[in-house]
Amino acid sequence: MSHVYVLVERAAGSGSGLSPVTAELITAARPLGVVSAVVVGAPGEASSLAQELGALGAAQVIDASAEDYSARVITPEVDALHALGSANPAPIVVAATTTGNEIAGRLGARLGSGVLANVSAINADRSAAHQIFGGSYTTTAVAGGPCPIYTVRPGAVKAEPQPADAQLAPMPLPGASARDVTVTGFTPKTPADRPDLASASVVVSGGRGVGSAEGYRDYVEGLADELGAAVGSTRDIVYDGWAAPETQVGQTGATVSPDLYIALGISGAIQHTSGMQTSGTIVAVNQDGDEPIFDIADIAAVGDVEDIVPELISQLQARKG
Repeated sequence: MSHVYVLVERAAGSGSGLSPVTAELITAARPLGVVSAVVVGAPGEASSLAQELGALGAAQVIDASAEDYSARVITPEVDALHALGSANPAPIVVAATTTGNEIAGRLGARLGSGVLANVSAINADRSAAHQIFGGSYTTTAVAGGPCPIYTVRPGAVKAEPQPADAQLAPMPLPGASARDVTVTGFTPKTPADRPDLASASVVVSGGRGVGSAEGYRDYVEGLADELGAAVGSTRDIVYDGWAAPETQVGQTGATVSPDLYIALGISGAIQHTSGMQTSGTIVAVNQDGDEPIFDIADIAAVGDVEDIVPELISQLQARKG
């Protein structure tokens, strides 16, 4: 029976919890065969995740552990997947993050296999889909070699758990070698109070129409706080310094597909809409009724953000009271 390896992603700042993208990776990999979830970390981490991974669809959980894991960067993941692919060749699926893409590149060189990066779907024939030109077109590509490697863009695949047995398989890793980068100090990023952008069910995003950094804070962040939502932004206001880079949605930012997406002062350029057009309900607020964002919006409000959003926030606060 065919099988596929999926590199498990952990939640930032959690030490043991799964990142939501892991469920997406398992779903994306399922057409290739039985899923083996590969947990690379310190001893004992895999056993704590096995039940959850089984609920998502992993038939096997490989415990690739190293005592010095916390002092190493990237090489343990590459070593583990290289060993698995060499001993029992199969496709490999990782997240299309900065780290995931580097792991994929190193693996491709070691295993002599092709790499398909930033894919949006994987097919049973080992081909994969890419969204190009801002999502205007979908192309299909195939990677060669015994272990084709795919990096799947977070948010591109809807997670569909299919419970499996999740048998635990130990795989001790060797200690650091001369090619390892050794971590001498580490300060974890403080987790944000708001939901993670890629997995949030509600996202409030802002564009140039919010007027300024203060407008982004008052309207986008203010409305998000009332709704318990994540915040997003367009590329131009990130470049202007109005919003943090990690909030960028679009072709060169995050891909999101929340139940509700609220676009404040966003024109709707394809660079942005390619990252949010699969959202469940899209609400757009813009003073120009001819902007392309209204072509994909389910609910449209033509008017100034500074007039509409404060009233909306006031109404939400009144209902809570």
